[in-house]
Amino acid sequence: MKTSKDLPSSPEIKALGELIKESDNIVFFGGAGVSTESGIPDFRSQDGLYNMKYKYPPEMIISHSFFMSNTEEFFRFYKDKMLFPETKPNAAHLALAKLEREGKLKAVITQNIDGLHQKAGSRNVLELHGSVLRNRCMKCKKSFGLDYVMKAEGVPRCDECGGTIKPEVVLYEEALDKTVMNRAVHYIHNADVLIIGGTSLTVWPAAGLINYYRGKKLVLINRDSTDRDSEADLLIREKIGRVFEELDI
Repeated sequence: MKTSKDLPSSPEIKALGELIKESDNIVFFGGAGVSTESGIPDFRSQDGLYNMKYKYPPEMIISHSFFMSNTEEFFRFYKDKMLFPETKPNAAHLALAKLEREGKLKAVITQNIDGLHQKAGSRNVLELHGSVLRNRCMKCKKSFGLDYVMKAEGVPRCDECGGTIKPEVVLYEEALDKTVMNRAVHYIHNADVLIIGGTSLTVWPAAGLINYYRGKKLVLINRDSTDRDSEADLLIREKIGRVFEELDI
């Protein structure tokens, strides 16, 4: 059976490969589509969390006010639908980590909270929406790993002060970390090549980061069209994992 590696790459994928070979100042900005090929569902697709039926809408459950007022229900949903500790990095994660090791990729900027970029070996990862791997007691600020949260029955409590443990993810109604955003702006503004992949570019303020790009080549990789497609120097309508699997880099 032939794999995607055995099939001829499209002209667009070949063009991306050439851009990567010619540049040593690349920045990658990715969204949920980067992780869906690892088995993590996105929010807005036909099979995403927003289209599942719950007692409360998912966008309400993962809001700050809901977390504070209905914490047990929040964690019931969170543990059931947002934690995937067994998932593994796919071809996109692994290729990006390789490019960083080679000195070509300066930063990964991600909207994802799953930690798969780090699991693949990437070091300079800017997590705009935080990470499920980091959790902190709201009372004494003690840090906890994902295992502690997953093993807790009901609402996870601090083993020292008994306070509620909150995942360090950005919920609706919460602001993004200014330091992370400023670093993301810096890397995007100074990049020669900006590769945007696996995101619909509809979640703000993260989607607005593209406005800071001043480089030579803007690459958009997404299965579906986005409102920014016309701005791309190179547009690839494919699953991002397949694109990076086919790249000759």
